[in-house]
Amino acid sequence: MTEKKRIQTLDEQVIVREALQALPEPSRRLFLRHGLTLGGLSLLTGCSLSDDASVGNMLQKVSRFNDKVQAWLFDPNRLAPTYPDSMITRPFPFNAYYGPERIPHVAADDFRLELSGLIADRRPWSLTELYQLPQTSQVTRHICVEGWSAIGKWGGVTFSTFLKRIGADLTAKYVGFRCADDYYTSIDMPTALHAQTQLSFTWDGQVLPPEYGYPMKLRMPTKLGYKNPKHIRAIFVTNTYPGGYWEDQGYNWFGGS
Repeated sequence: MTEKKRIQTLDEQVIVREALQALPEPSRRLFLRHGLTLGGLSLLTGCSLSDDASVGNMLQKVSRFNDKVQAWLFDPNRLAPTYPDSMITRPFPFNAYYGPERIPHVAADDFRLELSGLIADRRPWSLTELYQLPQTSQVTRHICVEGWSAIGKWGGVTFSTFLKRIGADLTAKYVGFRCADDYYTSIDMPTALHAQTQLSFTWDGQVLPPEYGYPMKLRMPTKLGYKNPKHIRAIFVTNTYPGGYWEDQGYNWFGGS
């Protein structure tokens, strides 16, 4: 190792150590348990890291490293735990980056799911057509990055079934989502093809309520809650990194639970 590289490594270690020492002890333990991510630090401290470019750049690098490690550790054949109906959380919590008064209201008759990117059949889908696809259900735990969790029953089409039906390039790197509330996010293709990743149309046997993501959400028990987009209006497949609403603000992109 060159002297310049050694000094740079030491500087980076000092930056991370000092950033952690600035956190109160409970937050520091939580931060370490969830990994060294810029999103985790900004969430726990409630402050912006943009005042210190060195800290921001360092933790951004660590976050990207975390993405690679989580992707490497992800087992596409391993299923998340499932639960009996008796354990469903009622009422299921509402959670968004806005209040209930801003929940988007989507007109069912006019709705068309837009498709673009590396997809052979890009024709829009109506809700009626989507509801006619083979349906599955799951009772799984939603885990929020804020520290709470809840169990819900979700029904819809297995996402891999839908991707195959529309001729998506299953060798592509990313699947992206745009939502009616201007939220957006993206996931890796192995997670998109996971057996429990579901394009959900119902909650607890009823049409998906607006507060839970009508007309559809992507349900992934292998991902943290912010990776599960609601009010989906468009899906695209790409090899270009698409980012996400929270991810572009520093949150970990892979977001495994």
